[in-house]
Amino acid sequence: MRCAVAGICWNLEILYAKAFDDIRGKEVAPGAHLRSDADLESFVRRTASTTWHPAGTCKMGHDAMAVVDSRLKVHAIEGLRAVDASIMPTIVSGNTNAPTIMIAEKAADLLRNG
Repeated sequence: MRCAVAGICWNLEILYAKAFDDIRGKEVAPGAHLRSDADLESFVRRTASTTWHPAGTCKMGHDAMAVVDSRLKVHAIEGLRAVDASIMPTIVSGNTNAPTIMIAEKAADLLRNG
């Protein structure tokens, strides 16, 4: 959260730099009336999202950080599997679309074959 608020403050500093005086329009977000850390934190909580491809949040493996096993079963929760990019132990260097399709195909095979 501190990083997000600091990022907004940095962007506002750039936005209001003298170099932009002739071209700056009306501030759309977060809004000129929002400048305290508490206001900016509230803004982040209301508006933060991702347009990227999140991955690696439910690591596959058998170590202390692993959430699912090699059959995509969530450890310690009967009948639940994770079937998306979250199971990648590390994020791939390219787009996550093809690997995620492969994970789904593997899950389909596992479900069909028990």
